[in-house]
Amino acid sequence: MNIKNDAGLMTLSLRLVVGWTYFSALYRRTVLTDKLNPEISGYIGEKFNHFLPHALGIKPIIQYLVENPDWLWWAMVIFTLVEGIVGLMIMLGAFTRLMSVGVFGLAMGILLGSGWIGTTCLDEWQIGVLGIATGFVLFLTGSGKYSIDHYLLQHNYDFTKKKWFAWMASGELPVKAHLYSKLVLAGSLAILGISLMTNQIFHGGLWGPLHNKSVKPKLEITEGKLTDEGVEFNVFRTEGVDVYGAWIIDVEVKDSAGNKVFGLSNEELATMDPASIENYYVAKVKPGKHSLVIPLGGKAKINLIASELTGLTEGTYTLKITDISGASWDYQLKK
Repeated sequence: MNIKNDAGLMTLSLRLVVGWTYFSALYRRTVLTDKLNPEISGYIGEKFNHFLPHALGIKPIIQYLVENPDWLWWAMVIFTLVEGIVGLMIMLGAFTRLMSVGVFGLAMGILLGSGWIGTTCLDEWQIGVLGIATGFVLFLTGSGKYSIDHYLLQHNYDFTKKKWFAWMASGELPVKAHLYSKLVLAGSLAILGISLMTNQIFHGGLWGPLHNKSVKPKLEITEGKLTDEGVEFNVFRTEGVDVYGAWIIDVEVKDSAGNKVFGLSNEELATMDPASIENYYVAKVKPGKHSLVIPLGGKAKINLIASELTGLTEGTYTLKITDISGASWDYQLKK
């Protein structure tokens, strides 16, 4: 082949950069810092928990893992090792087509899990769709001159003459000429379809109002009830910036006339008993320095004991939770 027309060689920069983006995940989490330790701040499992509220298609898997920390740890270790191996092999050009399937799969996981996250430029969605397209391109081209695949082909080892080597490594794809262009077209259109579909679902990128679920915090309050000792409710943070929590500075209960019958200030929330918080997932709702902190994807049952709420007359009451941003959420309680 004329080296100027070597498609595998033309994708060298793509191989090196994309390979590094995946290999660096292993490097960052093990060499630069320990992100695989559940006891240390920055644990990758908590980041994974952030994906939960709006993950597409794989939400049950994410929920199962964040509800089972031991399985989650193993999943994060395996995922990190796979990223590292795939990234390194892509950079070296070793079994490129097989590794390109790995790139495609990893990128698809990123897209479906976190494609809705991104405070400025739809960050995770762009990473996901570009990774999918890159995986497909590298599958078509394989590696060129500067690769282990090329070295093996040049030395004419017997196994390089097998059809499986072309499918898993590099060289001319064993696809009939009249089908090759159809493969490229079908794959390209399918990837475009995935990109447009997820862009619309996650961000309204094709029609309707644009939306970004990573800008403003949003809480869901469920299963609230007045008890003999106080008030109990579930709180789940489903939107907002993923790198810091919602800072809850006020929790209050009002009667039907709007009069406050119970309230906790930010100082009281910051010093509340952690035993009154029952977390469901690895991303923990917990008292912070100046407020109650609810991370993205964090869900907990909160049980507040308050003498002010005992002996209330029958009627409708309102539970109100307020974030430092001024956003607030109400939930109707019955006595």
